[in-house]
Amino acid sequence: MTSLNEEQVRGALRTVKYPGFTRDIVSFGIVREIAVAEDDVRIQIAVTTGDTNIAKEIRDGARQAVLALPGVGEVSVKVDVQAPAAPVGEVGPQKIEGVARIIAVASGKGGVGKSTVAANIALALAEDGHRVGLCDCDIYGPSIALMFGGTERPTADDENRIIPVTRYGVALMSMGFLLDDGSPAVLRGPMVTRYTQQFLRQVAWGELDILVLDLPPGTGDIQLTIVQTVALAGAIIVTTPQEVALIDARKAASMFAKTNVPILGIVENMSYFVCPGDGRRYDIFGSGGGAREAARLGIPLLGEIPIEPLVRESSDTGRPAVSSHPKSASAAVFRAVASALVGRPHGNQPIPNM
Repeated sequence: MTSLNEEQVRGALRTVKYPGFTRDIVSFGIVREIAVAEDDVRIQIAVTTGDTNIAKEIRDGARQAVLALPGVGEVSVKVDVQAPAAPVGEVGPQKIEGVARIIAVASGKGGVGKSTVAANIALALAEDGHRVGLCDCDIYGPSIALMFGGTERPTADDENRIIPVTRYGVALMSMGFLLDDGSPAVLRGPMVTRYTQQFLRQVAWGELDILVLDLPPGTGDIQLTIVQTVALAGAIIVTTPQEVALIDARKAASMFAKTNVPILGIVENMSYFVCPGDGRRYDIFGSGGGAREAARLGIPLLGEIPIEPLVRESSDTGRPAVSSHPKSASAAVFRAVASALVGRPHGNQPIPNM
């Protein structure tokens, strides 16, 4: 009869999913120790969460999975629970350790290309020599993993912090790295807020000059959590020229104004299309909307990004346009926006360190 060994136990634990994710607790890096003495098993797990139900679910799941192994005796599972570093709503806006400046990229509505703008700005900043991170704060609709072609699974360090995935010189964190293809994040509001905080404060970002936050569209719980708990250097609002997008952009601007977050400027995406056949410009979604809104708010219009199929193609294939098509018109605008952010967003003064 073959005695029980550590690899068998580890294999059983790989069937236990972290609550709310399709990824297992072993690949998450939270299984700290497995000890097998004859047929008895002792397991040590460490999690960082403010939700005691998560620890109980993991403990019960791990115990049941190991008990299902043939010939197993006593099974002891101990879960060490650590509270998140910055509980929501208790301490107000705080810095993220090692990060000099945090910039949020926001939009009032979906479908305006906010994530595309965030990805390309982050890449442009990195190519300019800045140490850059990009955090995908859209828990339900993550897209940064796809846009950067990342298929790696983040691991954890000895302090139980997530090690971000690095692509094209940008440190990345996204729910897309943790979910299987096509799998939804099935999470209630309070848990989404907790995961957002963990993505920001339980990730080993290292020393960064700029951390770009790709916010979900709208002005919901995630956005409010971030502006109330993270010391933002400022926010960029992404819109398209038509009035229906501008109405929602105003709501996003109002949220930042009410929470004392500086609005660094507006980026107008899908501004116009230049026909390759005749070179004529077509204002498919109207014209001048971003400029008028920027003037109304008294903030800069940071750039007008044209409609180019290559931008969509590069995002779908995992290499943003700034890198894949560096001489394109869109890449030139993305670089100009990035330069404005670090050089002269307000009265020719750089964004202050926070």
